[in-house]
Amino acid sequence: MLYHLLTPLADEFALFNVFRYLTFRTGGAVMTALVIAFVVGPPLIHWMRRSQGKGQPIRQDGPESHLLSKAGTPTMGGVLILLSMTIATLLWARLDNAYVWIVMGVTLSFGLLGFIDDYLKVAKQTASGVVGSLKLVVQFAVALLAGYLCVKTLGAAPDAPPGIETSIAVPFVPLQFLSQLFGPGAVGVPVGWLIVPFAAFVIVGASNTVNLTDGLDGLATVPVMIAAGAYALIAYLVGNAIYANYLGVPYVPGVGELAIVCGAIIGAGLGFLWFNAPPAAIFMGDTGSLALGGALGAIAVAAKHEIVLAIVGGLFVLEGLSVMIQIASFKLTGKRVFRMAPIHHHFEQLGWKESTIVIRFWIVAVILALIGLASLKLR
Repeated sequence: MLYHLLTPLADEFALFNVFRYLTFRTGGAVMTALVIAFVVGPPLIHWMRRSQGKGQPIRQDGPESHLLSKAGTPTMGGVLILLSMTIATLLWARLDNAYVWIVMGVTLSFGLLGFIDDYLKVAKQTASGVVGSLKLVVQFAVALLAGYLCVKTLGAAPDAPPGIETSIAVPFVPLQFLSQLFGPGAVGVPVGWLIVPFAAFVIVGASNTVNLTDGLDGLATVPVMIAAGAYALIAYLVGNAIYANYLGVPYVPGVGELAIVCGAIIGAGLGFLWFNAPPAAIFMGDTGSLALGGALGAIAVAAKHEIVLAIVGGLFVLEGLSVMIQIASFKLTGKRVFRMAPIHHHFEQLGWKESTIVIRFWIVAVILALIGLASLKLR
């Protein structure tokens, strides 16, 4: 909004020229989301404590320590994240950019689904909310639409590399090698319209793995911010023809604007972490975790760096795999691989303190993000 209001005045007032710069507006989005979270947080938490009564119900099959330490803590804190993130994005992003609306559409749709899930849990005082199959159907419906819109938006860009909209970019593989395999000008593995279900899988997978990671105070919030920071840089670089050509990565016109959405996620996450730091005054709940994971997935799809998300968000992948391995092992052999899944609960059962698990997982998230960013140059 500020871009559209103030850049026309730049010819008369040179100061307003800074609103043309993506880096300045990304920084503005970070600070705006952070301030909104700080201001809105205390009254929102106070209201949720009064309205939710007993707060979020704790899983009876979870760690015993959670039944005492986390019982009664209000949930739906994702409302604070989404409010801060949305306002900051609308203020600082270009509102004529389709990618901004696609990503925000996924984020808010998943956030609404998570809100309904959290509400049912609180109202019924049960760990079960929306039926899992219904939740997946809604997620895939939204994600398929988002994937289709990304394909159409990129395909309509006149300066986009031919075929990029229906190709899957492969990290660490030079474009010259892809051209030898799939023909001159190839920027990835051409899959045709299979790119849409692939995009949906990335978005839904990211959403649910972030949701699984959100089991300890601050455990999901900081890795999400780290991944958002990595994708802010990725979106900025691949959205600039000069940088993309220099790095040998596919150029995606217009996607640089998503750096502002990533900045808003970082600012909102920092503000939420202030209240979510141990002992948490509020949990983000499915309202936040489903939305933030969906946002990361949608950004990865739009920036044509879907596979890199499995590296940058490797911590989320690990959490998801631990659950799948545990379920498969128990069904096939009757034995459990981990003492408890997701894997952060396994370490709790081994006697690790919550703060130790959280901080070490943060370190892993930083390392994985750096490896993912290295894919921009190591080709």
